[in-house]
Amino acid sequence: MLTVLVSNIKGGVGKTTIATHIAAGLAVQGGGTVLADVDRQRSALGWLERRPDSAKPIQGLDWTKEIGEVPKGTDKLVIDAPAALKGKDVEALVRQADVVVLPVLPGAFDEAATERFLKKLDELKAIRKNKVPVAVVGNRLRPRTKAAERLDLFLSGVGHTVVTRLRDSQVYPDLAATGLTLFDLTSKRAQELKADWAPLLSYIGKSQ
Repeated sequence: MLTVLVSNIKGGVGKTTIATHIAAGLAVQGGGTVLADVDRQRSALGWLERRPDSAKPIQGLDWTKEIGEVPKGTDKLVIDAPAALKGKDVEALVRQADVVVLPVLPGAFDEAATERFLKKLDELKAIRKNKVPVAVVGNRLRPRTKAAERLDLFLSGVGHTVVTRLRDSQVYPDLAATGLTLFDLTSKRAQELKADWAPLLSYIGKSQ
């Protein structure tokens, strides 16, 4: 079973958007796909409730109170972790993961929080010994802006693989409201934005 943990101690960096897109992207590839929501806001579970029957099926797990069992037949598990995880909870989730996906936004506050979280991750044996890789994702970027340039400079020194940079677009909140992702669409605009995700899905596939 392939297990992907989407996490950062900074809130509002797009963890749920990234977790739902990864789940949908993996579901399109085939196999039983499960999305576990650890955040008490239950945003990922709410997204699943809005997901139409015509879309690729993704099973939801409510892990907001405790980390539970994974259903039999699960081929791919995506875990949407909350911000401000306690150290022991981070370690428990990382132990289950094949890869950690860490989104970061442009901005001094986000970069500082991400740097602190990476230091915590680097203290874990599985991360330190490269048994569980960390895929850093620059999120909501506007090309050719000072914020994007600053983020690129920050990411160049994080010590982990920067797998992709996702462009900012109103498409993402619009899709979230309908329980869909770019991977459920065939429009030209969706195809253009999906190109940002290809390196991340490829990296995840090689982490199993």
